Amino acid sequence: MHTPNTLILFLQQLHIFSEAEAIAIAGLFTPRSLQKDEYLVREGMPCTEIAFIESGIFRSFYTDEQGGEFTYCFRFPDDFIAAYSSFITGNPSVEYIQSISTACIWTLPKSAVDEQAATNPKWVQLLRLIAEQQFLEMERRYIQLQRDHAVKRYTTLLQQQPEYLQKIPLQYLASYLGISQRHLSRIRKEIAI
Repeated sequence: MHTPNTLILFLQQLHIFSEAEAIAIAGLFTPRSLQKDEYLVREGMPCTEIAFIESGIFRSFYTDEQGGEFTYCFRFPDDFIAAYSSFITGNPSVEYIQSISTACIWTLPKSAVDEQAATNPKWVQLLRLIAEQQFLEMERRYIQLQRDHAVKRYTTLLQQQPEYLQKIPLQYLASYLGISQRHLSRIRKEIAI
């Protein structure tokens, strides 16, 4: 794998780090490739690293007592990913994070994140920004599920990630939208007309 240019650009666009700082930070990350359906995090295991997605699509999901899977989040390139509650607390994860396509990620262990945050105030800014973005996304998702009907939820996702939506298997997309695959097929036919 090459140097993480997308990570460097992402860090620079946050307007926290200089170009030299962004390059130095990117150098702390380790590249990893994942195959389709490979897990980054499993329920019951602690999340000990954060990852930046260079390519690929991920889904976060949890299971019920009967083994049913409920997708609640998708992650796309140019974003960070982790089981954040586990990452923060060190407790076992209550979720799975799975690649739904081949993927290239750049990982950084929690120990390195903690070390940087203890010595560099800009890292505290970065971590606060990531936490704020996670909160805002969770709030949007909650409001969306309470207020918007399935067609609106689907069209919103279609507007936000049109190039990736066709790559998400229907069962995961339907689970994310809180509808059956049959209902999703009807919505997709209606929108295509």
